[in-house]
Amino acid sequence: MTSKIEALIDEIEEFINSCKFQTLSTTRIIVNKDEIDGLLRELRMSTPDEIKRYQKMISNRDAILDDAKKKAEALINEATIQTNQLVNEHEIMQQAYSKANEVVTMATNQAQEILDKATIEANAVKAAAMQYTDDLLANLEKIITHTTQTTVANYNELISNLNSCNGIVKENRTELHPTDEDDFENITLSNDSGMDEPEIM
Repeated sequence: MTSKIEALIDEIEEFINSCKFQTLSTTRIIVNKDEIDGLLRELRMSTPDEIKRYQKMISNRDAILDDAKKKAEALINEATIQTNQLVNEHEIMQQAYSKANEVVTMATNQAQEILDKATIEANAVKAAAMQYTDDLLANLEKIITHTTQTTVANYNELISNLNSCNGIVKENRTELHPTDEDDFENITLSNDSGMDEPEIM
């Protein structure tokens, strides 16, 4: 059964894959900020509930062990009752003790088998739950990292474009308002070109 977090991760991946590439780029995409924010907000709200569910699975380990202990105690109690019945009967005392020890040994072995099996199952449930939770968090970390890198790249490109435009604006203003030194040189050159040489007497 697919969890809510898995479904949200799939939806985020589909959204990213559906985004258009930026002009003249095959790696950068244009992301709708409101839509990705909404998906991440829903993912953030779902994560605690999903983790609680797997923590509950892990806590079931204690319930499994308690159930196994109860079954073991029931077997031992039943063996003890049978032992008392055998001892109380009018049979040879040695046969009664022998039979009682056999029953108790069998019950103890069965109880130990139940405890061992329950411990193995509980540890398997715990390991599977922890691995699944770690996989979900790893996918979430990957998506957040990718989104962050994409946002930073877009921001850096925007700053670069703005700086380029600002440089062009400064050049245009310089052409409209030349410095005083440039004006002086232009005037001097103009006067020199129009002045007649003095006549020699």
